[in-house]
Amino acid sequence: MIDISFFKEKKVFLTGHTGFKGAWLCHILINAGADITGYALEPPTNPSLFEQTGIEKKIRSIVGDIRNRDILIKSVREAKPEIIFHMAAQPLVRCSYREPVLTYETNVMGTINILEATRLTQSVKSFVNITTDKVYENKEWHWGYRENENLCGFDPYSNSKSCSELVTYSYKNAFFSDKNSPAISTARSGNVIGGGDYAADRIIPDCIRAASEEKEIVVRNPHSTRPYQHVLECISGYLLLAEKQYNNKPLAGAYNFGPDDEGCVTTGMLAELFCTAWGHDAIWRVQGDSGPHEANFLKLDCSKSKVVLGWKPRWGIKTAVEKTVEFAKVNTDNERLTCVERQIHEYFGEQYV
Repeated sequence: MIDISFFKEKKVFLTGHTGFKGAWLCHILINAGADITGYALEPPTNPSLFEQTGIEKKIRSIVGDIRNRDILIKSVREAKPEIIFHMAAQPLVRCSYREPVLTYETNVMGTINILEATRLTQSVKSFVNITTDKVYENKEWHWGYRENENLCGFDPYSNSKSCSELVTYSYKNAFFSDKNSPAISTARSGNVIGGGDYAADRIIPDCIRAASEEKEIVVRNPHSTRPYQHVLECISGYLLLAEKQYNNKPLAGAYNFGPDDEGCVTTGMLAELFCTAWGHDAIWRVQGDSGPHEANFLKLDCSKSKVVLGWKPRWGIKTAVEKTVEFAKVNTDNERLTCVERQIHEYFGEQYV
């Protein structure tokens, strides 16, 4: 289990802090007593969890584009962080088909830029690049991908994240191999759900929007299987990895953070779990479309994270959906902040103060 107190007074630099996962990570680090600098574009959605829960007032927040190398390097060097979490990305598969150049510029060159900033900043001791389960060459087999499997995402989003992994691997070997250089790792997580995700073309946000308007939920690919997990599951892995390699550099590497087998469910099963948790006669139906290619079956093998880091998932898929619905049903920003804080306390236990 992660020792949250490790981050007290640690200087942390976080790219993508205005996004869904970034906002959750900010809340954990704020309450841990970390000194946080965030670097990102304006929140990618309206509404956004970042604005609803008042994060900007509690950290040093820089509005900047990860593609702007000079400003990014200047920001990192001025912050003098000990730990960097790189989360800034163009994260949507369908958007990557519409805007492939933007996707590659953000996800590949953005990674190069933050690694350059790390290379030029002597204070950094621990660097974690957050990618995705979709970095693997998907062979549609029914067992989980391990960290040593081939990297070759199919669509522009997935492929750009595979490239981000390869860039990180190269920088790690070329520039961060001596004993005094920072520990460099990549973290690959499954499909994340949780309160405050307002993105388009994601199954749970789409379910919430439809159910809130008392409309039928439309599911495009009900038989596609994905490793669904609550946002706190993967974030606990990122935090644990950052801590462990900070103190023991040889632990650095690539790690999967995904659910156990019960969390690998079809989109139809997830929609059914959502309808049960939502109540009020929520229903879903299938509506096929002629959208771009997406993987049919995807699953992670997280044995390495469990054995090497001592990480393990705590909330099953049913709990993850219920926690997401709980947030979706509150009505004010104060209630949303309270809900986020309560769920973090429930997940991390008494050590989270």
